[in-house]
Parts: sequence; structure tokens; C-alpha cells
Amino acid sequence: MMEKSCLQSPPVKVLAAQLKRCRQVPGGSWLLDREEYGRPALAVSLVWMQGKVLAVEQDGSTVKLLDESGSFVVSGVERVPKGKPCLSPGKYVMVMGLVQGCIPEPVLQAVKMTDLSGNPLHRTMWELEVEDLQRSLIS
Repeated sequence: MMEKSCLQSPPVKVLAAQLKRCRQVPGGSWLLDREEYGRPALAVSLVWMQGKVLAVEQDGSTVKLLDESGSFVVSGVERVPKGKPCLSPGKYVMVMGLVQGCIPEPVLQAVKMTDLSGNPLHRTMWELEVEDLQRSLIS
């Protein structure tokens, strides 16, 4: 079950490679290293990621995605609104989820999933959106 406190702050936009470098801190949050942007590490638990569907588990509960920096796994997609229609290899989707793990690849528990395949601009701009947010966040 999701903790209400995790959902009270907006999700942080991240790439898979950034989550792979995170380290877990007491309390369940993960510290996102932002040294490359000249910013201090940021505690994250709820993230927003985007990527292309690579594979779907047979039961439809877990999906493997690929963004510009690497792959990541999302579980619990069968329980979120609009999750099932996104479960086709090749679709480009947005996922909001709780970080469950970061090594060897990021694993999220899905909170929301939306198909973005209809507009290629989503994919084209994603890496720039993430970079802009990382540079802007103060804490």
C-alpha cells in the first residue's frame, strides 16, 4: 500500500541512468545525485519517467521500459487506470511510480500510466524536460 506522504509532493522527472546512481536512505527515500547540475542530492520516492515498452510479463502486471539512458521495470500496472491499454511493445508511455529499487536497474511501483505514443514531441523533449527540472530544483 502506498504511503500518503509519498503522494503529497509532485513526482520528480528522472531518467533510468540517474536512478541507477541513487542510494537509499533511512525512511525509504532515495537520494538522487545531481552533482552534474551543480545541485545537492535530492530525496525522491515518487518519480515520473517516460519510455518505450520493450516487454510485458505474461500476466500483464510488470512491464520493461527503455528511455534515452537505459531500461527500467514497472510493476503493478494492471492496477492503475489506463495501465492495460499501454501494455503493447513499442508504445511510448509515461509512468508515475514509487521507487522500489535502483540497482541493477530501477524498479517502480506504478501509480499512473499513460500512453503518449500519439505525439512524438513527448519523446523528443523528454530528456530536455528532465535536465531543465534537475537544474531548476533548489533542494
